[in-house]
Amino acid sequence: MSSAERVVFEHVTKRYPGTGAGNPGAVEDLSLEVPAGKVCVLVGPSGCGKTTSLKMINRLIEPTSGRILIGDRDIAQQDVIALRRGIGYVIQQVGLFPHQTVADNVATVPRLLGWDEGRRKDRATELLELVGLDPTRYANRYPSALSGGERQRVGVARALAADPPVLLMDEPFGAVDPIVRERLQNELLNLQEQLAKTILFVTHDIDEAIKMGDLVAVMQVGGHLAQFGTPDEILANPASDFVARFVGADRGLKRLALTRVDALELMPPVTASSGDDAADARRRALADPFPYLLLVDAERRPIGWVDQDDIPSSGTIGEDLATAMSPLFSRRTTLKDALAMLIEAEVHAGIVVDGKGAAMGLLTADMIFASSRDGRSPEARAGA
Repeated sequence: MSSAERVVFEHVTKRYPGTGAGNPGAVEDLSLEVPAGKVCVLVGPSGCGKTTSLKMINRLIEPTSGRILIGDRDIAQQDVIALRRGIGYVIQQVGLFPHQTVADNVATVPRLLGWDEGRRKDRATELLELVGLDPTRYANRYPSALSGGERQRVGVARALAADPPVLLMDEPFGAVDPIVRERLQNELLNLQEQLAKTILFVTHDIDEAIKMGDLVAVMQVGGHLAQFGTPDEILANPASDFVARFVGADRGLKRLALTRVDALELMPPVTASSGDDAADARRRALADPFPYLLLVDAERRPIGWVDQDDIPSSGTIGEDLATAMSPLFSRRTTLKDALAMLIEAEVHAGIVVDGKGAAMGLLTADMIFASSRDGRSPEARAGA
């Protein structure tokens, strides 16, 4: 197996005793394809078949009909033990072995696969570093000594130990508080940029689905697939009243979470540094529609704003003229987060900086609002 494989559901149905052909099952005629290296989020209300669909991939539940492929192989034709060892699995309650150290927990599947001790130790060390846990501090601890977020990271490391082509995640962050949950979400997205695994992720939270998924499968009670597409497609064009109600009336605002600052053309600021000629700075500031001059240091890092009316007509510019700073955004900040930061700071514009903190341009609330009215996808905006 390669490091990522596609997953395909072909007319998969799961019915339990007591449900006949005319009655809804746990999953009804589910067909979808998740390309290799993509994250697909299964989302919907309780009883819609999300977890059942996930568990059919590693055959914890067997389908009544249809078939599931990993790559081009029908999982029903594979040895179930070998299949499960080749699929990473992360659940809400983590399920770490309490009597084993963190390193031993991470090395569970490599141990079952017969890896030698040195290789297991090296892999555990590598993965703990990957999920942000210092091996020298955590490798010999036991799960009871970890916080909920730390246990969840160990669970992710364990699921990745044998480099599986497919990773299944069932409400993985549902048991931690909102701050830790957001941090873990961001860490998983960063990991995915490096690893490019095929991930199927179950949640009941549409905001989490939109944030985490390259593709989103919205399911409804009875195991029916209501809509399958990119987050932007689902937010922009809900396929039914059910989908529209489920994604919420604020779907326009949710779309802002899909677009990052680097997709927009920034407003160039008028800048000056301490010691620059004040008359020249005043002339340039008055000629610009934005009513402030941005004072920067020698590396173009923002220091503060100077109202164009406060710029002296002679002499030099001094740092004492600068007033409070606007929010600073990175190019990876989402427009939703940028708007929230502007509202929190009670200002109209923020400053986009590069990795070294140098000013790249301005982002205004009006630019964000204009983007929200733009019917193009985030990818199309970025390409333009």
